[in-house]
Amino acid sequence: MRSPRRKTGPPDLTTQEGFGAFYEEHIDAVLGFVTRRVADPHLAADLTADIFLAAMGSASGYRPNRGAPIAWLFGIARNVLSGHARGLARESGALARLSGRRLLEDEDVAALEERIDAQRAFRALAERHAALSEPLRAALDLVVIDELTPAEAAQALGVTQATIRVRLHRARRALRGTGTAAVTETQLEAAR
Repeated sequence: MRSPRRKTGPPDLTTQEGFGAFYEEHIDAVLGFVTRRVADPHLAADLTADIFLAAMGSASGYRPNRGAPIAWLFGIARNVLSGHARGLARESGALARLSGRRLLEDEDVAALEERIDAQRAFRALAERHAALSEPLRAALDLVVIDELTPAEAAQALGVTQATIRVRLHRARRALRGTGTAAVTETQLEAAR
């Protein structure tokens, strides 16, 4: 039941006694305001408490000449309820975005880690490939990437097959590098 509003002067909300009297005078009105907008009684009680906490935090900003105290309190209540509704909307949106996605299984995480490692190895290989001289890189690209035979690569470059084989050997040795792990075909396939 709603408490009758007392016709006293403007409340002094900055003191414990003044705010306590203000709370007692308006709790029923604020709770009624909230319960008309929220169906869950526990949520209504929590929101009402939040409203009075917000009022307590902004009590020094209350100006009695700008309107009745209950109007100021209902303004705070409207803001608290709006904030709660925005939070629910954000939560609902996040859940909707996640609902279409499946969580990663352990095998998926392992496969993802393997792919990241392979891409790291592939980048290192690409850097070593870019550092090759043009004749070595051209021979390697024709045979490995373009899948020509050494004889076809020799013909395309206008050199002998022996020259191509020497260039391939030097290019592969340079790609392996010193002190670095060799990149396996499996790693290259996983990086693609």
